Amino acid sequence: MSKAINLAEKLETFKEHWSPRTLSEFNGHDIMVVKVEGEFNWHVHEETDDFFLVLRGELDIEMRDETVTLRAGEVYVVPRGIEHRTVAKQEAHLLLIEPSGTPNTGDVSTAAKRMLA
Repeated sequence: MSKAINLAEKLETFKEHWSPRTLSEFNGHDIMVVKVEGEFNWHVHEETDDFFLVLRGELDIEMRDETVTLRAGEVYVVPRGIEHRTVAKQEAHLLLIEPSGTPNTGDVSTAAKRMLA
């Protein structure tokens, strides 16, 4: 990374929901931004935790036994092996950090293709 990355500017470069954009890599992890709205599918990551930081809006992270609601500036990590889905009643902007190559659905065959921002 040769210069600072402005997250708001990167988020303005696309409109698609549920399509993460990779900004940089950090110790084998992708740092991504994504716009979300509506419900994502239930899924599980058997090999890695799932990190969410809400930049704008509000996000519900539903697990089978509880729901965690995040607002702008709040972080939550879903532990590996926990089935979950994310729900945004209105558009929300997120920062995600995942090991490079981790499928966002936990399954390569159903994962959204990652793009560079």
